[in-house]
Amino acid sequence: MQWLNLQDNVNLLSFIGAILIILITLVVVGKLFKSMKEEKSQGELSEHSWDGIGEFKNPIPLGWAVVFFLAIVWCIWYFLWGYPLNSYSQIGEYNKEVQAHNEKFAQKFANLSAQDKQEMGKNIFLVQCSSCHGITGDGINGKAQNLNIWGSEEGLIEVITKGSKGLNYPMGEMLSAADNGIDEADIPAIAAYVASEISAIKKTENPQLVAKGKELFATCTVCHGEDGKGTIDGQLVAPDLTKYGSASFVVDVLNRGKTGFIGIMPHFNNGVLNELQKEAVGEYVISLSRGE
Repeated sequence: MQWLNLQDNVNLLSFIGAILIILITLVVVGKLFKSMKEEKSQGELSEHSWDGIGEFKNPIPLGWAVVFFLAIVWCIWYFLWGYPLNSYSQIGEYNKEVQAHNEKFAQKFANLSAQDKQEMGKNIFLVQCSSCHGITGDGINGKAQNLNIWGSEEGLIEVITKGSKGLNYPMGEMLSAADNGIDEADIPAIAAYVASEISAIKKTENPQLVAKGKELFATCTVCHGEDGKGTIDGQLVAPDLTKYGSASFVVDVLNRGKTGFIGIMPHFNNGVLNELQKEAVGEYVISLSRGE
């Protein structure tokens, strides 16, 4: 039989082992049956019995008892002193590791030049943002926000015209100009005022419309306030327009996420990007609207 090739040492040892197991099993079983026939149980019976059947007194072995109580003592030490409850968590360890990495990252790039920071932002943008906004930030034919105009006066005109689904502020989404009762002809004036007098852009292509835009901005003060900072009683309830056109406004969007007309942009306030990386993305995004 080819399957029983005893010339192979492994097969031979396995065969011998199987024979030994069978022999040992037969001996043990035979001895057990013999003891059941010939030997009688001996020992002290307990006081109680069931239907004439008594029970021998079998005290717990001393070693078992000692190990049992040592286990109790060990459990108390383990949970109270050795490894106390709530003294460790995987999330806590992860957060510490992330913090240490971010500190090391910030130290390494502490003296990063403006150009290098912008280049860093570009690289991050290509990985995290280009799938929706396109590698040039053009929004892929309306599939996402066109970042080539966002953060500029032209971007203000667009958002006033179309409205904004919002950045998860208490005041909610911004209605379109038509829904806000703003005439289409007045939109450039409001954009000119915000661009030159409130936002970080600090200039406008239509300076002659600034005065008119200031009057029309009254419609916007309900949410953004007269100063455009979006605060009511010290609480931020709407986007701070004084930061519009700056990297810090982009960072705010990254932290909050954005509900758009075509989908939802996730927030990045979850450790995916550290603060320096967010600032770098902000610098790069703003550079797109400046044509840099």
